[in-house]
Amino acid sequence: MTGSHAGGTTGRRTGSGRRSLGWRIGTPVVAVLSGSLLAVSATNSEGTDLRPGRYTDLAGLVEGEAANYRTVEDRFNDLSDEVERLSAGVKDKSVDRARGEVAQLRDPAGMTPHAGPGLQITLSDAPEDLVDDAVERNKHVEPEKRLNLNRFVVHQQDIQAVVNALWNGGASAVTIAGQRVISTTGIKCEGNAVQLQGVPYPQPYVIEAVGDPSALYGSVSSDPIVSGYRTDSENPQIGIGWSLDLKERVEAPAYDGVVDLQYAKPLR
Repeated sequence: MTGSHAGGTTGRRTGSGRRSLGWRIGTPVVAVLSGSLLAVSATNSEGTDLRPGRYTDLAGLVEGEAANYRTVEDRFNDLSDEVERLSAGVKDKSVDRARGEVAQLRDPAGMTPHAGPGLQITLSDAPEDLVDDAVERNKHVEPEKRLNLNRFVVHQQDIQAVVNALWNGGASAVTIAGQRVISTTGIKCEGNAVQLQGVPYPQPYVIEAVGDPSALYGSVSSDPIVSGYRTDSENPQIGIGWSLDLKERVEAPAYDGVVDLQYAKPLR
């Protein structure tokens, strides 16, 4: 019994010693590895958040995305200038003919500025107090009588409807938030903002068009989708933002962004 007890005691001491030795060695190793991982993360992130989804400041996000786009745009413009400079030194009839075709297409493609009479339309989300009232009201009425909260927010289809109505009214140039709209311009919702050419812009959304003010106004007024939006703007329970002003002069700058052309080839 004594030997057995002594052996048992010796075994426990040996195990305890091994565990203590393991902790003494393992703890510094873990600390060193953790520090290394933090250093690697700091280096890779270059001082930024590795998980951009954590950004909650919309204004900061919009500003950051716009700055990134401007950097790419500046690089594109520098390369385009270099291509034009190198191309100018090429003496070839086919190249000269292509240059002439490009020059003729610059204006209809939106690459030259336009100015003249027109109109300005501003779209904006409904005031927060009306949204809060609608949310509270919906809690106490039958489902079929509840207001659709999507009607309180400006969507990409609302902006597209206004722009299409302006084109149908004979607009020679259209801008959104001061940015020239061309055939490749993409408009889409992104969270609480609308993206234009990949850059997010917060509301209100100012849309301007150069053209005959009477024709533009008539086209906007008769468009069924725009009319539905205007009906909501006149509804005191919704009050989504809408304003239309005739302008003696509207200035539309030339499009100077990146032209990303995509096309499909027919199957053979």
